[in-house]
This record gives sequence, structure tokens and C-alpha cells, in this order.
Amino acid sequence: MEDATPAAHVIRRNHDAAQRVLDQAVREGEVPGILTQVRDGGGHWFGTAGVADTQTRRARGHEDRFRIGSITKTFTATVILQLVAEGQLALQDTVERWLPGVLTGNGHDGNTITVRQLLNHTSGVFSHTRDQPALSRQESYTPEELVEIAMSHPADFPAGRGWVYSNTNYILAGMIVERVTGETLADEITDRLARPLDLTGTSLPLGADPVLSGPHSSHYTKLFSPDPDATVYDVTELETSPYWAAGGMISTVADLNRFFAALLGGRLLRPQQQREMFTMVPTESWLPGATYGLGVSRLALPSGTAVWGMGGALFGSWSYVYGTREGTHMLAVNINADWTTGRWEDPIGIFTDLLEAEFSRSANSVTARGNRAVW
Repeated sequence: MEDATPAAHVIRRNHDAAQRVLDQAVREGEVPGILTQVRDGGGHWFGTAGVADTQTRRARGHEDRFRIGSITKTFTATVILQLVAEGQLALQDTVERWLPGVLTGNGHDGNTITVRQLLNHTSGVFSHTRDQPALSRQESYTPEELVEIAMSHPADFPAGRGWVYSNTNYILAGMIVERVTGETLADEITDRLARPLDLTGTSLPLGADPVLSGPHSSHYTKLFSPDPDATVYDVTELETSPYWAAGGMISTVADLNRFFAALLGGRLLRPQQQREMFTMVPTESWLPGATYGLGVSRLALPSGTAVWGMGGALFGSWSYVYGTREGTHMLAVNINADWTTGRWEDPIGIFTDLLEAEFSRSANSVTARGNRAVW
């Protein structure tokens, strides 16, 4: 398998193949709208298809904000690793050290689970989002209440003896950030990442705030029903406290590309923490061909090319941001829905085709040595 790295860089003469995927997503996949930005060298390309709002028929805009789901995990993990570099905590610290008495019951033991195991999903902690009835009992939740939901279920396995994607891992990580710093996770993300990188469309909502402010696309859901005629709901305003540090953030395609370019390029973490973040472990029953580090993933495309980044899904919004290992060539994409039809089972199929169109060695490209892109 070959990484999509500048050592064998794909010179992209145009983005026609990528635009065709966007058009097919709307025409054949029947998604409301899709938006992407490609960042390569000194250039940027924006592509759109479909609409931001099915009532007004407004086209999707380059500055549209959307909910990024689990891409939030990368921001949370980056904050944790910056705190590690500052000596404020260690990856081998136990959860019990920072959150005494919080992680206990049904096979969970905070004395045996480390911060590292939270970040790479080898902790065995049950994911509270697998208990949807419990998340339907009240309008909003505190992080402590989310952990209590998880603790009411058996642990998936003893710490370090398996891999299961658990949103509770990152709720705990967010709680640790707040315990270590004495500040809110939202403020830490803003002060450490969003403000220094000028990510003006990126934020973590505070508390139960459901508003998607600023320029944005409407978000549409079928509540993950497989019925093609299922009712479509507008969930642009969504209370995201059940997802918080694991999936509650808002961003734009440009901001996501800028953040991941800086992260992959080694500009946000010290070398030791960079190595820790990109030490990958095998995954189980997750994205096909994926391995997982600390809040980031390496994805093997069907063509054999590997890209680095993260994906996220929430009601009414699916997103990917992936690129080369050094972050010199990035692609961020969002669909303002959580379904598709036709030859794709879900939006991940569309995203995979889009990544192939942009990063495959055979799709409208030539291969050259070096880092310069031709536009």
C-alpha cells in the first residue's frame, strides 16, 4: 500500500473527476447538497452541487458552517497532547488520577484505563451513544450523566485487550481537559487551535445551545431509516450535548483543511507527541481499511492509496477530511444529510469515490517527484 505523500505526488491538472462525483451525489445519490474544498500546495479549489436549503434552493456556499461529528475527536486529542507536551498530564496517567470515582462499575475500572487508551479506543469503555433510549429521556445531558449511562452497561473488554469505537472515551477526555486546565474544553479549543489558526467558522457549542450561527447549510435527516420514502426532518437546530467532546463541534471545509494541514504538517504538536498521535492500532467493525491513532485515522482507499485524517457523522451532516501524510494535499467534504440512494449505501461511499478522484494515481493526474502542483 502506498501513502499519498509528496514523495510520489500527484500533480492535479484539474478537478473534473471530483466535480463529477459531486454532481452524481446529487443526481444519483439524491443528497440535498455537497460541498468540498481541496487544498494543494499554494492553491485551493471549491466544488459544490445541490442546495444548502431545500425550500429556498440556495446553493451551498464556500463559507457554510456544518456540524462535524466525530472530527471533533481530533481537536480534543490535539488539546490533550498539547497538555502532555506542557507536562500537565501524561498519556500513561490513569483516568482515576484525574476523574476519581467516575469510571467504575460493570467491569469498568478507572485505575486500569489510561488516557492513551481513551484516545485510541482500546479502553473497553462502553459507548453511551449505543443506548439511544437513555439519550431520549431528557433534553440535554452533562458529561457526567453521559458517563453514568455508559457505566450502566458492561465494559466491552478489559482495558488494552481489544478495540471498539466509543464516544464515551472522548467525553472522558474532555472532562480530563477541564479538570487539568480549570477551563472549559470549548475555551481550550478556541485558545489553542481555532484562534491561532484563524479558524473563524469553528467552535464547540457551550452547554445545550442548539443554534448553528453564521452562514450555514440546513441539515436534513431521515433518522437513519433505510426506507427511501422515509420522512425528512430539518435538524439544523440540534441540541448536541450528548456528543460534546466526541462529536459536537461546528466548522467549515476551509477551516478543516487548514487545521488538518497544520496538524499533519507537524505545526501543532511537538515531535514526541506527533509520533504518539500517529502511532496506529488496528480497528474492528469500523471504516474498511482503517487504522486508528490518537484521534486520527489512516484510511486505505480501494486503489491502494492511503490518506490521513478523520470523518464524522451526526444527524443531518456527514463529513470527511483526509489528505497526504504531511498535509500538503487535503480534501474536506460535507453532505448536509445522512443518507444516499443509488449505488452508495451511505455517504461514506460518495466520500470514498471523491477521495479516489482526487488522490488516486490514475484519476486525471500524472505522477511527479517533488511538492509543486500544477494548476
